[in-house]
Amino acid sequence: MSLTGSDNYFEDFEPGQAMRHARGKTMCEQDNVGITLMVLNTAEGHFNEDAMQRNSMGRDGWNSRLQFGGVTISMVIGLAMQDTGENAIAELSLDRIRLKAPVFHGDTLYAFTEVLATEPAERDDAGIVTFKHFGVNQKEEVVFEGERRVLVRRRPG
Repeated sequence: MSLTGSDNYFEDFEPGQAMRHARGKTMCEQDNVGITLMVLNTAEGHFNEDAMQRNSMGRDGWNSRLQFGGVTISMVIGLAMQDTGENAIAELSLDRIRLKAPVFHGDTLYAFTEVLATEPAERDDAGIVTFKHFGVNQKEEVVFEGERRVLVRRRPG
C-alpha cells in the first residue's frame, strides 16, 4: 500500500494492517478558538486563557486553554485521509470515540490507523472498511481514538 496515495482501494486494506500517516499538525490558536466559537461552543476553557490561569477551571495542572475535542477528532481523522479516504464513497459511521488526554495550543498531533475489518458491500463497486484511528501528541501520548466505517471504492477493472 502506498503512503499518502490515491491508490488505496478496498482490496488494498487487510485486517490487522497498521499505518503511521505521513504528516503531523501543530495546533494553533485558529484551530481551537476560531472553530470553537464558530460552532457556538461556550465552554470558556477553550477560549479564555485568563480564566484557565486564575481560577478553579484549570484542573490537573491545566492552566492553559484546552483544544476543543471536536477539533482534535477532526484533525486526527483529517491527517489519516490521504491513506484511508481518497477512494471513499461514503462515511458510514464514527463510533467508540475517546478523548484520552488534553490537547493544548502548540501541541503537535500525529495519526495512526489500524484496519479492524473489511466486508463486502451491497454494491459491486465498493466494500466496507472499519478503521481504528489513533491521535498521538508530540510526547507520544494517545489523545484520541475512534472507529470509522467507510464505503471504499474497489479497484477499477
